[in-house]
Formats: sequence, C-alpha cells, structure tokens
Amino acid sequence: MFIRKFMTLTGIAALSVAFSIPALAHTHRGTAIEAGNADRTVTLADDAKYLNVQRNETVRINVAGKSFTWRFDTFGTPVFKLGEIAPQVAGAKDILVYVAEDPRLLSGE
Repeated sequence: MFIRKFMTLTGIAALSVAFSIPALAHTHRGTAIEAGNADRTVTLADDAKYLNVQRNETVRINVAGKSFTWRFDTFGTPVFKLGEIAPQVAGAKDILVYVAEDPRLLSGE
C-alpha cells in the first residue's frame, strides 16, 4: 500500500514539474533571450526612470553594470517595473518599462 501511494505521488510530482518548465520560460512580461539576438541595445543610466520598448521587440538591456536580453512578447501589459523581469539587478527594481503596441500589428501587415 505504501509503495503504491509513493509511486503515485512520485508520478504526479514528475508530471507537474514537466508541465511547469515551459511555463517558466515565458512570462506575461516576455521571454529571456540569448544575447546575440537583440534588435537593439539600450544602456540605462544610474538615474534612469523608464525604458520605452515595443511589443515583440528584443532588447539587450545594460543597467547597473549587468546585461540581459529580453523579448517583450507581452500579453497586454503596457507598464511594469524592470525589476519584475530582472530581480537580480539592483538598479532595475524601480525603472518603469512602457510597452507600446507593435506598429506592424496596428497597420495590419
């Protein structure tokens, strides 16, 4: 009886981990991308207050001596704090990210 329960719980745990891994790769704020695939690079000053990006744009972001690349394939999130996608970067926590709509989607291209 104990072994059957243990095997069932182990199987459930393994399935839940397997299904949660893809969800961790993408958030409603976008996706982390390899450094060489950026559309542009932005270096934010120490006193930066905001960052303007477009939906579906991939940006290499340099802030507080750290760099990361992010694709802003967001789900209707026009404004959020940069620290939400880069919590390890101390200088990013209060910088607001403004996500404009992708102009290609607005024009119907």
